[in-house]
Amino acid sequence: MRIIFMGTPDFAVPSLDALVAAGHDVCAVYSQPPRPAGRGKSLTPSPVHRRADELGIAVRTPVSLRDAEAQDEFAALNADVAIVAAYGLILPRPILDAPRLGCINVHASVLPRWRGAAPVQRAILAGDAETGVTIMRMGTGLDTGPMLAVVKTPVDGKTGGGLTTELARIGADLLVQVLRDLNAHPPIEQPADGVTYASKTDKAESRLDFTRTAIEVERQVRAFAPAPGAFFEHGGERFRILAADLIEAQGAPGTVLDDALTIACANGALRVRTIQRAGKSAMTPAELLRGFALPAGTILA
Repeated sequence: MRIIFMGTPDFAVPSLDALVAAGHDVCAVYSQPPRPAGRGKSLTPSPVHRRADELGIAVRTPVSLRDAEAQDEFAALNADVAIVAAYGLILPRPILDAPRLGCINVHASVLPRWRGAAPVQRAILAGDAETGVTIMRMGTGLDTGPMLAVVKTPVDGKTGGGLTTELARIGADLLVQVLRDLNAHPPIEQPADGVTYASKTDKAESRLDFTRTAIEVERQVRAFAPAPGAFFEHGGERFRILAADLIEAQGAPGTVLDDALTIACANGALRVRTIQRAGKSAMTPAELLRGFALPAGTILA
């Protein structure tokens, strides 16, 4: 097939690679424009942009697809289908209708649960037992189109980063399978019940709140690991907790309970396994405590 690929983050890269490996003609890649990144805030292309460059595929980075010129350029590619994976721009009707077979989306949830921008983090924060990937035909609504295929996977104790990587691989495999024979995957309307929305996460949500239950705080840690990292502040410094275990212990919320960096929550406690000071590498609590005092009885915010 002649395909336009539209994606931006790491999640989308395996789908692009899978399409190329399957022998499809990816005639163009659309991705979000380069953004300032790093200490120098230099303009940095997205992961999909970088991968497309490596593959020798032309990349387009429009700020919007709403103007007639951008829509005409898109239609002129004469694609059979557009594949969308976490692209980040709304597709207006002329874009949706331009490819012969329309637009197909790789979405990281079992629809209709977690429509929207941050399905992986929302599934972890909500304590979902399972999530998955849905391949769907796109319409003008937010992830409301009919489903072509679904694969589920348990959430277990996975982190946001780990689960995203797993779902990216599942989605890439499932996408190629669906494109191999679209007739074998008739569209099925999404159920009317069970609709939830995965709003984009805000950096403020990654600030740990030890007045919540230990179960909720541990979900925060996993949802935002490895980036941006769930954090607390103490002594004018920010500390990112990257991994922690639930512990049956009690104390005033936010209190350090021992020299193993066990932190009391509203119900239960969290024992830190991996922590990171600002500007430093990730380390164990023992390594941290050799150079920074957080004795039992310390109150963290």
